Order: sequence, then C-alpha cells, then structure tokens
Amino acid sequence: MSEQKSELSTADVQRIMEILPHRYPMLLIDRVEEMNGEESAVGIKNVTATEPFLAGHFPDKPVFPGVLLLEAMAQTAGVMVLAHKGIKAADSLVYFVSIDKCRFRRPVVPGETVRFEVKTIKGRRNIYWFDCRAVVNGEVCAEAVVSAMLAEDPEKIAARQRAREEGAA
Repeated sequence: MSEQKSELSTADVQRIMEILPHRYPMLLIDRVEEMNGEESAVGIKNVTATEPFLAGHFPDKPVFPGVLLLEAMAQTAGVMVLAHKGIKAADSLVYFVSIDKCRFRRPVVPGETVRFEVKTIKGRRNIYWFDCRAVVNGEVCAEAVVSAMLAEDPEKIAARQRAREEGAA
C-alpha cells in the first residue's frame, strides 16, 4: 500500500492580504508556509529594527511585544483556515475568543526570524482551537492555546438583507 502525501500550500504577503483584513502596522506575518489544509501551518515574521512599536518597547533594548507574538499566531491560524475554506477578507472577520496556557519563554529582538507553528486542535461550527508556538532558531519563545471565531462581516449581512427587501418590494 502506498502512502499518499498531501501537497502543502503557501501564502505570500499579497495572498495574506487577500485573506485577512489586517494591514500595516497590524499585519504581523510576512508569509505562511506549509499549510496543510486546516490542520497545520507555519507563519513567518522577519523582525526588523524599524517596527513602529519597538521605538517605545523598549527604547534602549527593543523587544518584540509578547501580545504581538500572540496576534501573529492568530493571524497564521486565520490565514490557514480561511484559505482552506476559500474565504476572502471582504467576506469574513476572525475574532479572538480565548488565550490559554500562554507562556513567554524568551524575548524576540530585531534581526530574528520567528516561525509561528500552528496546529488545529479542533473546530466546531465557526469556532476553532489551535496549539501555537513562536520559535526562533529552534528555540520556543512563546506558546499558547488560542481559540478564534469566524464571523461574517455584519455590513455584508446588512447589505444582503437590504437587497432581499428591495427584491421583494
């Protein structure tokens, strides 16, 4: 019996911006690699000295904020699930639901490349749980279990409702 390998997909920054509504300075991933359906993915962030938040975090010893590591984990998960479902940024929003078992192991500094390793624990209806890790040079910097909810954009719902009402009139 031969083992069938699934083909992993990727997303460059242009594709990420088609999938997520985030833009600079809140778009925190440069690319997504190794997307295996909605099972797992790896997001990549190249941390540079010119990141806007580093000017104040901290002025003489810049450190990538831990909460932004969490946000980048969630963005990686969002790209993975939305890409798998074929959902575009204009059609849906992704909201944090919870952050559990969060640990920060070491700071991330300019010049480092962070790998956001995301694995789906489970998905039920429109809520997903992910096991996430931020890794630099094989060393875990942060880890957490995050959950997120896919929600249709309320403006899109209202526009469809208006169109239905106009069509019925």
